[in-house]
Amino acid sequence: MKQSGKLFFFCGKMAAGKSTLAREIARREDAVLMVQDELMLKLFPGEVVDIPSFVKYSSRLRDALAAHICSLLSKGISVVLDFPGNTKTQRAWFRELFENANAAHELHYIDVTDELCKLQLRERSKELAQGFAFTSDAEFDALTKHFQVPSPDENFNVIRYQRSRRGQSR
Repeated sequence: MKQSGKLFFFCGKMAAGKSTLAREIARREDAVLMVQDELMLKLFPGEVVDIPSFVKYSSRLRDALAAHICSLLSKGISVVLDFPGNTKTQRAWFRELFENANAAHELHYIDVTDELCKLQLRERSKELAQGFAFTSDAEFDALTKHFQVPSPDENFNVIRYQRSRRGQSR
């Protein structure tokens, strides 16, 4: 009997380093990497302009990919999902995926202060193309007020990273 793949997913505030970690894990685990931001940019160009449109289109994307992700996991292929898992509701989707595929999972939680995230947002914005959306401190604050730390009652296999300006530790 073929062993199922493993689902890797992430929790952390905006600019905490989730995408960087997702790429590292995908490379290390020889896993399929799916990046929500890239998929939404290609599928819905210019349509994600605020939080309600993000919710609308990200929901459509999750619905479209769920069966495919479960199929990959069931075939023994590990999947790294660079999709937000920052609320209990968002994390419930990941649970459905790995439970439906009878797959192992890891929730990688990056614990970073708001100040460091905002600093990293400003640094990241310097590299963006002209006219590309930058997330302001106000937008960061608006999104972060919905952030929920993973809790023990969710029963995830959590790997926690504490990040500071000097680096990252587990």
